[in-house]
Amino acid sequence: MYHKGIEGFPYFLGLRSLADIATRDDRVCVLNVLGGESRTVTPTSHAFSGGNVVFGTSPGRGGQVLKTPVGDIPVYNNVREGLDAGHAFDTGVVYLPPSGVRDGVAELVRVNPGLRKIVIITEKISVHDAREIRAMAQANGIDIIGGNCLGVADSWNRVRIGGALGGDKPEESLLKGSVAIFSNSGGFTTTIAQYLATAGWGTTTLVSSGKDVYIHYAAPDFAHAFGNDDRSKAAVLYAEPGGYYEQGIDWTKPVVACVVGRWKSKLTRAVGHAGAMAGSGDSAEDKERWFMGAFGVPGLFTPENPVVSAKGAVVTNIADIPAALTAVMALNGAAPDFAPRGDLALKPWVANDQGLRLPPELAMPAVTAPEPYAGQIAALGAQVGAVVARQNMKDKSGASVMDPKTQVTSVHGHSVLDLALEPLEATFALPLVHEIATENDRAMLDVAVAAEVNLVGDPILVAADAAREAGNAPNAVMATAAAIVGPKRVERALGCTRALIGLFAHSGLRDGRDEEFDASGIVCDDATRALFLATEAEAADPRPEAMLAAIAARGGRSAFLKFLGGLGGRLSRDAILAAIATTIAWGPLMRKRISRLTAETLPWYLRLYGVMVGATIPGEHHRSGSLWGIPRDERFGQWTMADLCFLAMTGKKPTPEEALPLQMLVGLLISNGPGSISAQGAKGAVSADGPQTPARVQINKAMVGFLTHTGYSHGGNGFEGMAFLLEQFKDAGLTDPSDPAHGLDLKAMATAFARTYRREKAQAKELGTEVRALPGVHHPVFKGKPVNHDPRERFIAEFMARQGKYNVFHAFYRELVQALHDQGASPYVFCVNVDAVIAALLLALLWKDFKSGTLTERDLETAAFTVFLYGRMIGAAAEIDDHLNRGRNMDTRTPPPACGFVV
Repeated sequence: MYHKGIEGFPYFLGLRSLADIATRDDRVCVLNVLGGESRTVTPTSHAFSGGNVVFGTSPGRGGQVLKTPVGDIPVYNNVREGLDAGHAFDTGVVYLPPSGVRDGVAELVRVNPGLRKIVIITEKISVHDAREIRAMAQANGIDIIGGNCLGVADSWNRVRIGGALGGDKPEESLLKGSVAIFSNSGGFTTTIAQYLATAGWGTTTLVSSGKDVYIHYAAPDFAHAFGNDDRSKAAVLYAEPGGYYEQGIDWTKPVVACVVGRWKSKLTRAVGHAGAMAGSGDSAEDKERWFMGAFGVPGLFTPENPVVSAKGAVVTNIADIPAALTAVMALNGAAPDFAPRGDLALKPWVANDQGLRLPPELAMPAVTAPEPYAGQIAALGAQVGAVVARQNMKDKSGASVMDPKTQVTSVHGHSVLDLALEPLEATFALPLVHEIATENDRAMLDVAVAAEVNLVGDPILVAADAAREAGNAPNAVMATAAAIVGPKRVERALGCTRALIGLFAHSGLRDGRDEEFDASGIVCDDATRALFLATEAEAADPRPEAMLAAIAARGGRSAFLKFLGGLGGRLSRDAILAAIATTIAWGPLMRKRISRLTAETLPWYLRLYGVMVGATIPGEHHRSGSLWGIPRDERFGQWTMADLCFLAMTGKKPTPEEALPLQMLVGLLISNGPGSISAQGAKGAVSADGPQTPARVQINKAMVGFLTHTGYSHGGNGFEGMAFLLEQFKDAGLTDPSDPAHGLDLKAMATAFARTYRREKAQAKELGTEVRALPGVHHPVFKGKPVNHDPRERFIAEFMARQGKYNVFHAFYRELVQALHDQGASPYVFCVNVDAVIAALLLALLWKDFKSGTLTERDLETAAFTVFLYGRMIGAAAEIDDHLNRGRNMDTRTPPPACGFVV
């Protein structure tokens, strides 16, 4: 059936005037009304338009409603159901996925003879479907606008149909005036209206045409309706490359055309909007020439070169549209619709010069933003610390990442290779403050952790010893201790930290170490003061005085400790721990590097660090006032984290030369990326508690999750590497592992083992059994090349070479991987992995103690496992904190179809 439209058009066009495009009489049906975009946009459109949506469809959801400020929109399974329920409409809005748009349009056309308009929001509709949609509309006398558009709006009629023109508050942008807008870009349709208002120009009808290959309501159709609209005195067109829609139009009223996309002429495929395609004769430059010819102007309008005629002007920057329109309309004797609403000069609402001396043209002062933004900015100004957007963090991390090229992990932007050279205190602080701690903060952290290591008289020690005596591995012993450091154990320390942050948040303090800061204006009420002071039950605890003396001896500075010292009473250990944590966190918190939640929970991590290290020391060595015979004051006042960790593993204080390998190992072991088993255990534990409700998350339980996800394969392989090296060397007569002149033929030792191993492999294959794995050799990540390397092992080897140091066990491992290849036991040269490095470095450190009988084989193997746990304890803290701040609640279960049953 042929439908006669407007005379003079070779196709059907029913919209004679812009005043007819969006009216108060239009009744609308929305397809996929409960979809993600429609659910957000349709209620605003419905309310702004006085309730123009009569119903929507969503298959399978019939009977539901979409709530709006002016009443509920009923939802049906299909259009026929809505019509049968007594609803009538003449306009359809389509929010369907691309593959469903053609069928949706067909449904609208087939069941509703009264249909007159369809607005298609969907983008990326196939050309084939667009052709069929066009044919259906033409055959049935229906106007289509879109696809890939943001709908239409009318500022006079106060109507918006489909899409989000005018944003969340269309009444602020759709101001009644005399300018029509036709734009290929949906977002810029609103932006242009807002820009026009700054120069005093309001709008009539706004059409977001879309920029799919098929533009169903195109520039010629708009030009006709524009000419017939008495309200519209001028028009603004926003055009992109692609298509010939704008060519040869006879504009009967003034027009400002903005043509963008010159750079797209260099491309050979669609970018952005599907129709913005580079091609022959329809580039941005071609369209500029079409418009310049139509307006009779010799060039482009710029503020420096304001080329206009009474017919119009051509700009390439939307910011120039208001000035160009004003100049064009002045030649037509027309003034703006209302007083200008500001200007487009840059007016920063927020400014931070980071202390730089900027040139005058860049050093612009911040101005007060209009509401509601001024209130929002004020709220942001009062916000303490960073706020991280929530997201699904399954198999993701905002703390650690592995470089796919080097296979080296970094934590908060710091490579583990670099962290291996940092003092251990800096490494322990990094996961929680996202920065390398200063010397002052490292000293404070030493004291905080040292105060937690001695567990004498604490049930934690009883539990840890029981776990140890039951034959558990070091990770299970540490997990037993961590499990007891629950929320009630840290409740007061966290309360003190929250109180300190609250007191100082808006005091102007920028550096937590600034003891010269004037805190006289900070008022502490009686209840808060009592929170900081020791109770009678704590009178016998000597640690508060020992901690303060140690901080003073180390030259530690803290504005918070100074403030607490002025409260006139004996401070509790919790208050001192809180002051230390707040000092360490304050700078990153004020710079919004970390969140307030991270700063407030830092004492929990510090206590866990100390307890987990302390739990690795057998109970018999925890004594009142001493640990493994080392007096409290000495440990608090002089010892570093490396000293404490070495003591925990060996029972003695290390020399600086002995502490360095331990520091390097812990630094290298911090993280192996978010996909590692230990990281997954920590993240899974946080997710199980629900990171969107931080009050429920138990950080100690997340630490237990990391610990229970380590074992002899993941973490304990250094343990097995130690056992392997002892097997090879304990009867070899070795005296000094660091002496290159050790007298052993490492190549012969490696070759002999490789031959034996090759025979074992052959026998295992013949019997169908599994050959034993070689600890410290090979790694699934580092394989596939003729010679493979673990970058962490290479880093250690190169560092030792620069220092002129030698390690016979490391050298043996290097001979071994070559011998395995040379003897046919492996197809390529395996890498010496980081587990071998752990075993080799620790065994060299402890060899003399082993040979003298001070340390047993079991002690050495436990030390290798423990040093891995120390490193991953820090990495787990990073993952726990990151997930706590960033992660959404997530279900980490594997979908049933992906699960298998093995017979």
